Formats: sequence, C-alpha cells, structure tokens
Amino acid sequence: MKKHLLTAGAGVLATAMLLSACSPNNGADSSDEGGSGNQDAEVKVMWNQPFFSMNNESNTGNATANSNLVYMMNDSFKYYDPDLKLQENEGFGKIEKVSDDPLKVKYTIGDKAKWSDGTPYSAADLVLAWGARSGNFNTKDADKASDDEGNVKKQKGENVVFNAADPQVARIKDFPEISSDNKEVTFSYPKPFADWEANLALTDGGLPAHIVAKKALGTDDAQKGNDAVLKAFKDKDNKSLTKIANTWNTGFDFTKLPSDKDLLVTTGPYEMTEYKENQYVTLTRRDNYEGDRKPNIKKVTVRYNEDPTAAVQALQNGEVDAIQPQATADILKQVQGIDGVKTDTGDDATYEHVDLAMANGGPFDPKTYGGDAAKAKKVRQAFLKAMPREKIVNDIIKPLNDSAKVRNSFIQVPGSPSYDQIVKENGIEQMYGQQDLEGAKKLLQEASASKPKVRVMYAKDNARRQQEFQLIKEAGDQAGFEVVDGGDAQWSEHLPDTSRYDASLFGWQSTSTTVTESEANFTSTGQNNFGKYSNKDVDKLYDQLGQELDTGKQAELEGQIEKHLVDDAFGITLFQFPSITSYREQLSGIDNITVAPTLFWNYYEWKMQ
Repeated sequence: MKKHLLTAGAGVLATAMLLSACSPNNGADSSDEGGSGNQDAEVKVMWNQPFFSMNNESNTGNATANSNLVYMMNDSFKYYDPDLKLQENEGFGKIEKVSDDPLKVKYTIGDKAKWSDGTPYSAADLVLAWGARSGNFNTKDADKASDDEGNVKKQKGENVVFNAADPQVARIKDFPEISSDNKEVTFSYPKPFADWEANLALTDGGLPAHIVAKKALGTDDAQKGNDAVLKAFKDKDNKSLTKIANTWNTGFDFTKLPSDKDLLVTTGPYEMTEYKENQYVTLTRRDNYEGDRKPNIKKVTVRYNEDPTAAVQALQNGEVDAIQPQATADILKQVQGIDGVKTDTGDDATYEHVDLAMANGGPFDPKTYGGDAAKAKKVRQAFLKAMPREKIVNDIIKPLNDSAKVRNSFIQVPGSPSYDQIVKENGIEQMYGQQDLEGAKKLLQEASASKPKVRVMYAKDNARRQQEFQLIKEAGDQAGFEVVDGGDAQWSEHLPDTSRYDASLFGWQSTSTTVTESEANFTSTGQNNFGKYSNKDVDKLYDQLGQELDTGKQAELEGQIEKHLVDDAFGITLFQFPSITSYREQLSGIDNITVAPTLFWNYYEWKMQ
C-alpha cells in the first residue's frame, strides 16, 4: 500500500466494462477469441503530465504521471482486479501471515522475479523499500532538509533523510528475518495491523538495491551491493544510509532518456527505450522478462499534452489510440462524434478538494493572530463557509454526469458501505452543506480579520481548475476575503512549499482500498499533510483504526476522524472526478478500475487487431 497519488487534473479513470481477469494473463499464450492480437503493435496513449521519476514512492515523485509507467516497467507482489480484490502476482512472489501474536508477515520472492540486468530481485530490494519509505531511519526532519521545491537537499556526514513518510510502512519497526538465500523476508509488527496484506505489495517493488549501492557506495558487484544495503540498514550505519538516501531521493529523477542505463533497470515486462522531454516516452517489451505479465503489445508510447482538445484532435487524426482527457461537456460531445472510437464515462476514485495551510504565517495560521488558534480557526471556517460547492458541481460537473453530487466525506467515496454513516457523524452538512456568505462575514468580524488575503494554488493550465478557481474567488471576495490567483504550472512540485500559497485546489487519486490509506493525508507527520494540520486525537484514532479488524468499528473510527477534520476546518471536499476514456475500436482490453494505475492496470491484456 502507498499514499494517495497527486493527479494533474484530467479525468484519470472511468468505470468501464469489466473483464474477469483474476490473475495476470500471458499474452503470448492467450487463447481467447481473436487471439493475442498483433504482437508487433504499438499503442499510443495521450496523457496530461510528463513522467519525471522512476521513484514514485518519494514525496516529490508521488504522482500519477510516474506511477502509471512505473507499474508497466516493474512487477509487484499484488494487484487489484476489476472487483478491487487483491490478487497475487505469483510469478513475482507471495505474501502470507505466519503469526498473529505478534503479527508476522512473510514475503517469499519468486524465482522469476529478476531485474532486467539479470540480477535476481532479493531481500535487499525489499529492505530498501521498507527502510526508505518508512522514514524510520531518518535522523533529521525531511522538511528542514528540503529546498523550495520540496526536494531534500543532498546530505553529508550522518544526516539520514529519506524523502518519504509512509505511515503504513512505518508501522514495521524492526529489521526483518531473512532466509539464507535472500528469498524470504519476514517482517514483525509491534501491534495488529488491518492492512498488512497490502503493505509493500502494490504498484512496484521499489528501486534496485544493487544499483542504488553502485551509485551511493561505489559497489559495482551486484551481490556485494545488495549485501552492503542490507548491512547498512541492519547496523543502522548512518554514514552509509546518508549516501543511500541521497541516491534514493533524487538519483532516479529525469525528464528525458538518461545516458546512464542503470537508471532504467526494471523488473517488469517493459523498459524505457525513448524519452523526448515534454513530448513522449516509449516503453518496449523486453525479451528477457520471465514473469507472468507478458504483454501482447510490443510498444506503448505515452504522448504528453495538457490540452484536452488537442487530445481529442490527436485521437480523431489517428495519432493516438487512447485518451483520458479533462472531462467537460464539450469534450464528451466531441469524442462521441468520432467514428471508430469507443467512449466510456463515469465517476472515478479521484476526488477534488481544497486544503488550507496552517503553518505558513498566512491567514489560516494562528501565528498571524498572535498565537490565537480560535481566531485562525474562525478565518478558516469563514473561507470554507463561502465555498460555492453546489455551484461548482452544478455548473461544471453535472453537464457530464446528471447524478453528480457534492462529496461530503474526506475518507470514503460516495456509494461505499460506510459513506452515509460517516457523513452523518462528521457534521460537514450541518457546517458547510450550504454556502453561507453572511455566516462567513460574521466569522471574519468575530476574528477581527479585515479582508484577509488568500492565495489559491492550482494547476495553471487546467481548464476545469480555472473555472473552479473563478467561482471560489467570486464567492470569497463577496465574503470579505481577497482571493489571489496562485495558478502554477508546477503546482505538484510546489505543494510542500506552503510559503507559496494559503489554499490548494487539487485531486487525490486512491491507490488502494485499505482503511488506513488516508492516514498520510491527515496525521501530524503524514507524507501528504502539506498544510501541517496537527491533532493528537486524530493521530491516536488512526493508530486505533490500523489495529481494528471489525468493519463496523472501522467506520465508527473514520467518522470520529472526520468530525475532527470538520471541527478544525482542515479543508473541504468538492466532488468525485468525472471521467472520459476514449479509444479506437481496434484496441481491445481497455478496462479501467477505480484505484491506481486505473487505465493501465491490465496492460498485459491489451490487444491491437
């Protein structure tokens, strides 16, 4: 399991036709009707944000644009099927609980799990993923070691700073038991954990430890490199861990095809063979892949363009085979008018929201009012009361989906079994169910806040976000705020730097169905808690939630968490993303699911006739 993914704002997925794929298919051996398609075919997809890192587990690499491609280039222990049930990728390995008290979970690495340079995937790779993502080995706060872009600066000496803080992975405190052949890794948990089955299991298996050791420690031999990584974590060798962290943080970031091929070593069926900066990236099926997810398609090229109209035009001209453009009524009408193209629409698991910065010296920070937390909260509440949620949904989303409604839960998607219960308990409808400009003005008066300036950051070139911002600005200005346009083309990179904004407008894409997935957003040290919200009761409730196995009690705890978020004026939810997925009729197997990697989850089943 991992954190939520930042989305650049396009409709990232859609609920489409569902295939009964409960385990990865070997495309070359497919016996379904129509055969395995053209084995030399290339599929071209248009996306709205360029790839920029092979490490999608770091704070800065946490983006859908990276995750989609990393998923195709790397294997993992588990994946979600169309019914969102966890399935094992048996060729890569398996995960099993071997003890309840204490909770022990064993990862057995399959014989087919190998890096593309021939090095077997081993315990060192899994330990590196755990050690880096957990943040448990950090000797210095990542925030204090970061630049204005949120990137951790290169550290020296024994200052260990891995730029990650996955609270689920952080639950594993102790170095694991490792078999003599480095094929079995058993982690122990100090407390019960409801989501153990998905921990360290999804999307990818992490960065290659032997390559990280080569770059960080100068160890050219793969086995010696793996041994060095294991020793560094086991012995808590901070001098070595500092170097390993430096490489892990930024050493695999690039925006064009690197000359250093070590950075392209993968465990999955595709490898990156072309990357022209800001234009396109091409993945090519590799011949030496031994795993179970062998694709039918030889090449997948992802072209980049933020303009949804350009995406539609490219599909119409035959320049690309599949698109998921920003969903608007005009775009839907355009794609439905293209001959030879199928279009699927629906809601997806990404939701739009506004978060407030509470520790940047701005209008929502108690420091602005001499440390008066009550005044700061009133200003936050005023801004949220002014939020035109219904108008945003009615004007922008309902033309795409007649049944669209305002989302009223931070944690659960509308329609989920516990959604209504949580909304009843969290109080959001009572507090912010209707826009209340007069109530907002009154709160500002009570806080003695005269025309506070609120800088709203959002994706600058995103048409729908521009529309949303204009509605928010109009309402905020009427309520007595001075709402400033903080549109930023590099918004995702700048999210950690709250000196740039006071409110952020963006979407979270779910990566799993686990009950603790949202923990990174709302706990005091959560990786995605950019606004620096802190409530010790919320932290304790998440600790309880992680240990609770009863689904009914889980919902009760989630309701309590959300009640704190509403009472503290953390921010506000807006709507579920509508989505449009359009693709050529010759391309079969397109089958979106409502968690990452959405459209790409079953790439090995795609066929081009």
